[in-house]
Amino acid sequence: MRTLFVIAFLWFGGLFVSGCNPFAPALEEGNPFGDLLGDPTTVEGFFTNFRNAYELRDVSLYESLLDSSFTFVWHDFDAQVDREWGFAQDLETTRRLFQNSSGIRLQWNQIIAQDELIPLLQMRVVRSFNLTVTLEQGDVFRTDGNVNFQLIRADSLSSWRLKRWRDESAL
Repeated sequence: MRTLFVIAFLWFGGLFVSGCNPFAPALEEGNPFGDLLGDPTTVEGFFTNFRNAYELRDVSLYESLLDSSFTFVWHDFDAQVDREWGFAQDLETTRRLFQNSSGIRLQWNQIIAQDELIPLLQMRVVRSFNLTVTLEQGDVFRTDGNVNFQLIRADSLSSWRLKRWRDESAL
């Protein structure tokens, strides 16, 4: 009788315990990467993902933030003219930056201006930043300034994409 009880206990107890792993962490509600991954349908989420792309030095994450018609604009102080490049050149330049650095720290500061150019679809955001890049050789470069981003999206549920980046840093 006792043997039958043990067998029954192991059989039925096994049914209740079989899906339980006492060494596995408990599942929590919500997104476990909530602080790491920003919601790309919000402006703040776009900036979070941009920072993560730089700090993780992840070109694929960075590329997903750019619109295919992306343009980067900066002022050439030596020639006293504005210069620009497009999507492909920016990806190549960013890829080289990421490959040749051992660490990047990007801190977004206050939003200086935020204008809806087309409600819910096109936005201009001017924001200050601090950037520290540590190269493989150990050299450390620090800069700060402002970015002037033009963000676009197809509809109010889509992710924001960077269409135009005007660098307003004084290097």
